[in-house]
Amino acid sequence: MKINLKPTAGYILVEPLEAEKKTPSGIVLPESHEEKPQKGRVLAVGPAETTDSGTKRESPCDENQVIFYKKWGGNEVEIEGKEYLFIKFEDILAIEER
Repeated sequence: MKINLKPTAGYILVEPLEAEKKTPSGIVLPESHEEKPQKGRVLAVGPAETTDSGTKRESPCDENQVIFYKKWGGNEVEIEGKEYLFIKFEDILAIEER
């Protein structure tokens, strides 16, 4: 599904990826134990933001990359029954390399 949203300066739009339902050793986790995912696919990137010191901060990631973000980072939005996050550039912890 194509999302026709362009984040404002300093934000990216992310589709959270499903949390693992099994541990590496094969133990199946109950739904009550599931935590919020901290990994997602970047759907859209906003323009560079201007910091308080007047410098420009570019996005550290591009569309379609998979990122890891702060556990409680982002603002949740629901579009057509699906949940997405708007995350600040500074809340991105890592970019998954392929």
